[in-house]
Amino acid sequence: MNQPSYSVVARTPSVEEYLHLRAVAGLSPFSEAAAGKGLQGTIFSVVVLHEGSAVGMGRLVGDGGCFFQVVDIAVHPDHQGRGLGKAIMSAIMGYVNENLNPSAYVSLIADVPANTLYEKFGFKETAPRSLGMAYRVNAVA
Repeated sequence: MNQPSYSVVARTPSVEEYLHLRAVAGLSPFSEAAAGKGLQGTIFSVVVLHEGSAVGMGRLVGDGGCFFQVVDIAVHPDHQGRGLGKAIMSAIMGYVNENLNPSAYVSLIADVPANTLYEKFGFKETAPRSLGMAYRVNAVA
């Protein structure tokens, strides 16, 4: 992060900030109710502010002891390419390395080409030993 007009603040985004940043960054949508409940499960989170507005975020979720996942790394497209993703990951990994038990397992699902960012923080592909898998619940209205 090479601009002084940005600040990384250790806090959970509001539901509005969360939904907006996910939408503009091209991440999958969630309902307001799901976002509100999900944000309550945050272990650690940062928000990047620019002129008082949230332009980036990242969260760590998990069971508090054994398993954790880095999620919601998002930067508004107008602010990408300025090192904000790296600043978000630096803050999250600082928390991970200072606060989690040394036996904790931290994972993430990386979209390409963001996987190169995560590799800089020590994340490695698990294949072929293990493969990331996902299941998406589709609500029927």
